[in-house]
Amino acid sequence: MPDAQTAILTIDLAAIAANYRYLVEQSAPALCGAAVKADAYGLGAAMVGPVLYREGCRHFFVATVDEGLALRQVLPQALIYVLNGLPPGAAATLASADLIPVLCTIEQIEDWRKFCTTAGQPKSAALQIDTGISRLGLPQSDMVRLAGDPRVLRGFPIVHVMSHLACGDEPGSPMNDQQLMLFRTLTENFPWPGTKPSFGMSASSGIFLGTDFHFGLVRPGAALYGLEPVSGHPNPMRPVVRLQGKILQIRDVDLGMTVGYGATHRFEGPSRLATVGMGYADGIFRSLGNRGAVFVAGERAPVVGRISMDLMTVDVGRVPTAALHPGAVVDVIGPEQSVDDFARSAGTIGYEILTSFGKRYQRRYLSDTRRGA
Repeated sequence: MPDAQTAILTIDLAAIAANYRYLVEQSAPALCGAAVKADAYGLGAAMVGPVLYREGCRHFFVATVDEGLALRQVLPQALIYVLNGLPPGAAATLASADLIPVLCTIEQIEDWRKFCTTAGQPKSAALQIDTGISRLGLPQSDMVRLAGDPRVLRGFPIVHVMSHLACGDEPGSPMNDQQLMLFRTLTENFPWPGTKPSFGMSASSGIFLGTDFHFGLVRPGAALYGLEPVSGHPNPMRPVVRLQGKILQIRDVDLGMTVGYGATHRFEGPSRLATVGMGYADGIFRSLGNRGAVFVAGERAPVVGRISMDLMTVDVGRVPTAALHPGAVVDVIGPEQSVDDFARSAGTIGYEILTSFGKRYQRRYLSDTRRGA
């Protein structure tokens, strides 16, 4: 049971549902799936997945087989795609859970075809084409090879073909149009066996590049969880998380006094210092030391000194005395500071903040009672 000093992570499921509905509108008539990899970006796939399913989402994307198996327990009817491909020896495991591997190499295609043929189970798969990000996926040369010998793709249904944008959050990048053109070149005249698959290359940011990038299926992730989909533009998504710490101790400080490991901050005059029960073990990055800030009673309180494992110290000299006491709530992420704002202070991105939340938080889920979330 969490004690009175435990920090609180509030996750607004109603906001996730609203964000999904907004993305459905933006991507129509394409279908809108959802990326729930990394435990729904750290927010709990077992809680988030059913909310999205009730909103009409049927296509879910995870990274690993284990993530797919866990999601299958809560979404027995959903289409679940495993983005990292087909691990050696995992074909039977995926097939038994009705997971769809996103095949990324010729070898994975051959392994899946052999399994389906041997088992007499023509199980669905998807393909990923690398159009320029140079991570996972079939390069152009392999697609040319497959076009010349499409028999390699027979023996199982190909239900989806995807790629991934390298610069989707930069609308002005020429890379976007280059990848779009290559994807079309490699897929439009390809001799697909059986029923023609759906296509897709847009995650959150790609949706906002326009209909040319939507194809038949988009797969937003970050935008669902409130992160800004396009850098430098107003964020149309509803905020999803609020992170609040608790003050453990208040002390008066004065000229010349230092705080924290390494004595990296020295006070230039009298002030007050609050020690908050959160540290890098909770996902509060060390890079926030002497550069980040929290908010107490609506007032900005700079982080002073280094972030330690379980604690951080903030200058609350400008905060009203009545708001300062052990147990008082500190907003780390909230109305005054979004996840993206907090990430910029840490020198990183909102994705890393969400997926770094520690296990010690008291998690509170706000439900959409109107929709039964």
